[in-house]
Amino acid sequence: MLAEGTIGIQENGKMVACHYKVKYYNEPSRFGIEGGRISKLTIRREGEFTCNYDRGWDVEPEDEATQMAVAILIKEYN
Repeated sequence: MLAEGTIGIQENGKMVACHYKVKYYNEPSRFGIEGGRISKLTIRREGEFTCNYDRGWDVEPEDEATQMAVAILIKEYN
C-alpha cells in the first residue's frame, strides 16, 4: 500500500512541512524499517530530500523535524 501527505512539525518556533511518501505492507519484513511494515519512505523539506529508506537507509534523518516525522510515520504504519 502507498500513502503520502504532509506532517507539520514545530521546530525552533516555526512550523516546518515534511512531505512524505511511504510504501508499506500488511505484514512485517526483514527489509522494513526496524523489521516492520514500511519498506520505502521518503521525506522532503523545502524541496530537498531529508530522509530516504528503500529496504535500507540511503539518507538517514538528521534534523529534528525529519526525525520527528519518521517517528510519527513508524508509529502509524510500521
